[in-house]
Amino acid sequence: MQPAEVITSMQNPQVKRLVRLRSRRERERDHVILIEGARELGRAVNAGLDVQDVFLCPPLYSPEAADVAGQLPGRHTHLSAPAFGKVSVRDHPDGVLGLASEPQATLLEPAQDAVIVVLHGLEKPGNVGAIIRTADAAGAAGVIVLGRGADPYGPNVIRASQGSVFTVPVVAWEHGAALDWLRVHSFTLVACTPDAPRPYWDLPLTGRVALLLGTEHQGLPDDWREDGAVSIPMNPAGGADSLNVATAAALMLYESARQRHVRVSSGSRV
Repeated sequence: MQPAEVITSMQNPQVKRLVRLRSRRERERDHVILIEGARELGRAVNAGLDVQDVFLCPPLYSPEAADVAGQLPGRHTHLSAPAFGKVSVRDHPDGVLGLASEPQATLLEPAQDAVIVVLHGLEKPGNVGAIIRTADAAGAAGVIVLGRGADPYGPNVIRASQGSVFTVPVVAWEHGAALDWLRVHSFTLVACTPDAPRPYWDLPLTGRVALLLGTEHQGLPDDWREDGAVSIPMNPAGGADSLNVATAAALMLYESARQRHVRVSSGSRV
């Protein structure tokens, strides 16, 4: 077998395009997403995404990358370690990167006990990705990213989600469209905010529930607080007055899962 030709030049058109596609605007213009990492790309393939091109650097392979690289679909191109480092968004890349068609995610008809996470104003990809990963683990029916917050299919969100962005439906909607969809499907809106007097475990989080989380400095829109607002109590003797939003999301999601489990195990309908 002939050894694969290796691209070494930083001026190669494919290398220059990959660098350009680190920008959200450029990815949206080309209708593609950039997926880095063997685990993340493998989960994208398993979810049925149209992976068009795969870029590989065997000298950088992790054990997982070495196992999956040859099984990935699409056109395979080899890059030298310096060239791969140029296009990578990671400090320690594993030598696997792919381009896929932009996902056309949508929210299906929700089940009667569906839980949706709604993110308002979140800009840090690490937080958005961590929340998507937790939503997947806790059995949420989907995640709605309001407006132009962090790109839900940006490479750093994909990384922080560990590929869960491909297994739980994630959509980016404007406020009005999201609110209309949730109202039409009879969701109870629960806003998590520091100034709410009611702790999150005191509110029923069963049935169709939308959990709204946002940034502390922006606050939450009034029309998202009509059904109820809850807070996460803080130790009055401590110095902390808020939690990281991904931690808050995890507490809310698993409290909802706990309440639904209790109702199911007791024989009640959900």
